[in-house]
Amino acid sequence: MSAPVPIRIVLHRASHALEVAFDDGATYRLPAEYLRVHSPSAEVQGHGPGQKVLVAGKHDVAIDAVEPVGNYAVLLRFSDGHASGLFSWGVLHELGRDHARNWQAYLDALAANGLAR
Repeated sequence: MSAPVPIRIVLHRASHALEVAFDDGATYRLPAEYLRVHSPSAEVQGHGPGQKVLVAGKHDVAIDAVEPVGNYAVLLRFSDGHASGLFSWGVLHELGRDHARNWQAYLDALAANGLAR
């Protein structure tokens, strides 16, 4: 079975969110901060297992641009200059599906490290 494919991607600039609707019927509204701190880039994910970086201080980050990459991903350009992670359809779907769990884990990690959003 292939991964769900977006049928609509809308950048909501005022609310700093990316709305993605998939062909499986799922629709997710993903905050820019959430996408920034979970970027699939090596800068955030590291270059191997266990190297993920805890990114703090992105509460006010926005998405400046959404650029298609072939038929499989988008490049998100963030207001803090970050633009190196390609968000594949599978990554966007997983981030949407697991948003609540991922977000709580992120908030817990910030608290455990004495960091702020």
